[in-house]
Amino acid sequence: MSARERMLAGELYDASDPELLAARAQARALLVRYNAARDPAILSTLLRRVHEDTIVEPPFYCDYGSNISVGERFYANAGCVFLDCAAIEIGDHVLLGPGVHLYTATHPPDSAERRSGLELAKPISVGDDAWLGGGAIVLPGVTIGARAVVGAGSVVTRDVSADERVAGNPARPIGR
Repeated sequence: MSARERMLAGELYDASDPELLAARAQARALLVRYNAARDPAILSTLLRRVHEDTIVEPPFYCDYGSNISVGERFYANAGCVFLDCAAIEIGDHVLLGPGVHLYTATHPPDSAERRSGLELAKPISVGDDAWLGGGAIVLPGVTIGARAVVGAGSVVTRDVSADERVAGNPARPIGR
């Protein structure tokens, strides 16, 4: 398997692999252009799936872009960061506040394995009609259910059920 295939399969991979380095460089070049002009055509080239009504306010940052799919009427405010070493799947009518970070990238917990330089990635999914407040951070492998609300500044370390409201660090259920 190639490093890219291992990365997308959630296995240990070498992020310094030439194919991955080239893909990140291509994404950075597109991001420079997008952040300067907010041209939807550039976003359509960068991301795996977008819609004509997708709005991503610059600046926006990601690793590859090709692992990000967003649904209809998606809105991301300024300063969002998507580390898309694994798939990031975002549903319809999802709202992200400024500075929301979605991290699929992670590292082995064992220090000897970390020292080897190999990395891991776990996908993130955000359901339809979810709202993530400004500065929220979603960690690798988390699924946020439909209509869920994540409070501003929260760190989401576990799955959030549909219709659930969470806030804090780590994010915990809060009242309606």
